[in-house]
Amino acid sequence: MTDTSGSPRIPTVDLRPWLDGDEDDRREIARTVDSALQTAGFLLVTGHGVDAELRNGVREAARRFFALPADVKQAYEAKVGGRGWLGPGAEANGYSEGTETPPDLKESLTFATHEPFEDPAVNAEWYAPNVWPAQVPELRTLCEEYLDRMAELEKELLSLLGYALGLEQDFFSRHMDHPTYGFNINWYPSTEVLGEPEPGQFRIGPHTDFGTVTILDRQAGKGGLQVYTDEGGWEDAPFDPAAFTINIGDLMARWTGDRWRSGRHRVLPPPTDAPAEELMSLVYFGECTPGTTVESVPAPVGRVAYPPVDSHVYLREKLDSITVG
Repeated sequence: MTDTSGSPRIPTVDLRPWLDGDEDDRREIARTVDSALQTAGFLLVTGHGVDAELRNGVREAARRFFALPADVKQAYEAKVGGRGWLGPGAEANGYSEGTETPPDLKESLTFATHEPFEDPAVNAEWYAPNVWPAQVPELRTLCEEYLDRMAELEKELLSLLGYALGLEQDFFSRHMDHPTYGFNINWYPSTEVLGEPEPGQFRIGPHTDFGTVTILDRQAGKGGLQVYTDEGGWEDAPFDPAAFTINIGDLMARWTGDRWRSGRHRVLPPPTDAPAEELMSLVYFGECTPGTTVESVPAPVGRVAYPPVDSHVYLREKLDSITVG
C-alpha cells in the first residue's frame, strides 16, 4: 500500500492482497481501511480489475451526449433521483447539509436500478426503465457493462468493510440481494461555456453522500474534488488515474455508529486561470436492498447509537433535499 497524498489520512489500498493474499495481508488492509474511514471517510483503491478502456469508453460516449444542443438533451430531462438528463441548475448539493449555495455547475446523465422488484410499492418508488439517448446508442452497452463491474466491486468492498470492523464478513454485503443504486455521469463544463460562477457557487456544493459506499472514477483538475478533514480542513483529494476514489455515505456512517465518517466533499468551481478546463466523473452510489433497517453497531465498535432507520425512507428524504425548485 502506498499513500499518494503525502498524508496517511487518505491512503491508497491495493485490493489484490485482500482478494488473493494471506490472513496477515488481509489484516493489514483492514487496519488501513478502518483508520482512514475514521479520519476522512475516503480511500483510493487499486487492484480492482475494472478495465481502463471501459472507463474511458463510457466517458467518451457521454461526452458526445453532453455536446448535443440543449433542445435535444431536453427530451431526456429528469428530476433528481430519476433517470435521464439533469440540466444546469437542477441540483444544489449543499442544501443537504443546510449550506445555501447557488445551483451546482454541472449537467448529469443519471441511471439507477435496472431490474424491477417483486413488490409493486417498491417498484413504484425505486424502479423505472433507464433512459438511453438514441443519439449515442453505444452508451447503453458501455454503461451496462460498467454497472456490472461496479456491482461486483461494491459487494467486495462491503465484505472488506465488515471484516475491517471485526464483524461477520457478510455483515453489510448480505443486504445486497436486490439493492438499489444510483449512477451519475457528471459533466463539469468550462468557464468558456458557463461564464463566471456566482459567489459561493461550486461544480458540486459541499455535502456528504447518502448511501453506503460511493465508487468514483474522476479526472484531475484545478477545479476538482476536495475532501474535508478535521485536521486539515478542505484539501485537494489525492489522484491516481488507475484508482477509484471510495467514500463512505451517511447510511454507512449511521450503521457504524459514527466510527466511520461520511466523507464530506465538494467539487470546486471552474478555475479562472484555466477557462477551458472541463471534467467528467463517473459516480456509482451504493445503496442496499429496500426494506433494510440500518441500526448502529453497538459499542465498542460503534460510538453513537442512532435510532434504527429504514434505508430507503432516509434516502428519499435526502434526494428531495437537494432538488432545486
